[in-house]
Amino acid sequence: MGSEPRRARAIALPALLLAVLAFALPALAVPRIGVVTMQPGEIFFERFGHNAIVVDDPAAGPPLSYNFGLFDPDEPGFQRRFIHGEMRYRLAAMPLAQDLAYYGSVGRGASIQWLDLDDAAAAELAARLAWNALPANAAYSYNYFTDNCSTRVRDALDTALGGQLARSLQVRSQGNTYRSEAVRLARPAPLMALGFDLGLGPASDRPNSLWDDAFVPMRLAQALRDARLPDGRPLVLREEVLLPHRLGPEPEPRRVAWWPWLLAGLALAVLAWAGRSRPSAVAAVALPAWLLCTALGALMLYIWLGTAHRYGWANHNLLLFNPLCLLLLPGAWRIARGGEGGTVFRVVLAAVVAGVAVAPFLLWMPLQSQRNGHWIALLLPVQLALAAVLWRTGPRPKS
Repeated sequence: MGSEPRRARAIALPALLLAVLAFALPALAVPRIGVVTMQPGEIFFERFGHNAIVVDDPAAGPPLSYNFGLFDPDEPGFQRRFIHGEMRYRLAAMPLAQDLAYYGSVGRGASIQWLDLDDAAAAELAARLAWNALPANAAYSYNYFTDNCSTRVRDALDTALGGQLARSLQVRSQGNTYRSEAVRLARPAPLMALGFDLGLGPASDRPNSLWDDAFVPMRLAQALRDARLPDGRPLVLREEVLLPHRLGPEPEPRRVAWWPWLLAGLALAVLAWAGRSRPSAVAAVALPAWLLCTALGALMLYIWLGTAHRYGWANHNLLLFNPLCLLLLPGAWRIARGGEGGTVFRVVLAAVVAGVAVAPFLLWMPLQSQRNGHWIALLLPVQLALAAVLWRTGPRPKS
């Protein structure tokens, strides 16, 4: 009988240890947090690259990708909101392998950075993302520069780090701007790059901090690569390539040289001046040029007054591509047919030339400067030459 209690204790002790271990294991299964960065693609909305937060929870199955970049083009009113700059994006959680399948199929590279977050921060971030991905919480108002898929990743990580990421990145800059980054990444698609360069206003030319630069996923990846925790350890534990990049490389930064634009403008001005003895021919060439100015200026004016695209507001290029050029078309047509432009033509022409002449002085405005010096260098000589040739015209003498 005396051996029974000892046998019972011998059985009960391992059972108790197993029970404690079974209870403790889920608590020890802290999720790993990573940031996956996808390289730029070839479709216009893929040019900026993409990223997502990866949660690898051993207790929950395969790694999940929390992707802030989903939108539905078939959603009612999508096209209207897209034009007006009021797009709605949403967060979705999906298996990482499923998220990567598309990028692999089109040749876009992907790499993941595993982060050295403490257990509490990792668990809290995973829980917050799971809550954010619920249908009632997933949608958000998208902005290309200040509230996009990458800034959402940045902000979620900053919250997990107690604001340390923002404190580190907001005080440093590489001199980039929203315009320079947008034009750089769109450079493989020249019309897209041209649209950004013409359509963005002075708000896009304020120097960015590294925090602002993180609207580009590849810039955020570099910022994470350089980040340090309070004790000096690197934030990124390790980085792995998940998919090879089979498309062209990300464009490198490049300064815009204004002198080729000036040479082109002077060459066109010389050609216009050389035709001063035949103003009808010069007017015939000016007609499509002023029609183009009208169309582009009207679009810029609409972006400013009719949409929420605030980085296109108050565009100084309106002085170069002046919508008032519409009023020059009847007079230019009369000159092209051998007649006189008329008083209205000359008044409007003076206003257009005055606008172009003012544009260079706006380059030195301290608060609203816009980096459009190359466009000024191109168009100022041309508009001055056209005005000089077409200002005083009259009917051709009869033989």
